[in-house]
Amino acid sequence: MRSAHQFFLHIENHIHQWLVLHSITALRIAVGAIFLGFGVLKYFPGVSPAQSLTEATTHILFLGLVPGGVAIVAIATLECFIGICVLAGRWMRLAVWLLAFEFVGILAPLVLLPGRLFSGPHHAPTLEGQYVLKDIILVGAALVIAAGTFRGGHMVRDERPPGERPPGKHPHHAGINASLLPQARAHGGG
Repeated sequence: MRSAHQFFLHIENHIHQWLVLHSITALRIAVGAIFLGFGVLKYFPGVSPAQSLTEATTHILFLGLVPGGVAIVAIATLECFIGICVLAGRWMRLAVWLLAFEFVGILAPLVLLPGRLFSGPHHAPTLEGQYVLKDIILVGAALVIAAGTFRGGHMVRDERPPGERPPGKHPHHAGINASLLPQARAHGGG
């Protein structure tokens, strides 16, 4: 008869195996759905909660040369294209590069319009500020998706029992395939 500890380790092991196999796909689908959904909202004037902020940001970024309505439609199209590519798992290299470009615009209000984003009591973020700050999570998610997309990257499951660290493995390298560490050190990383 197994102890309760062994039983929970067994369950944890199965959950971890499932996460390694499916979490990047789940993240990719979630990010794709967010971009597609928010992109579609921008096609309908007054529906997107970010419309005013987007118009103000693009006005500054493009030096007032691109009318707000044109900028909104262009951004909506870009976000929908990114969302469809990421959801479908097709043209991922292009989608990731477009995401990088998109994030410059998404995060630009932090630099260009800080007074608008942090005008709450004691300079707390406004609702628009919170809207932009949550995009930092999307940046992290896009980095994980990019790592899993470029050059056949993927997560590798370490088959050691939970809590057991291989000899000489530094705790900051947790989750990194041990076979990659010598290569990373040889190339100045790690």
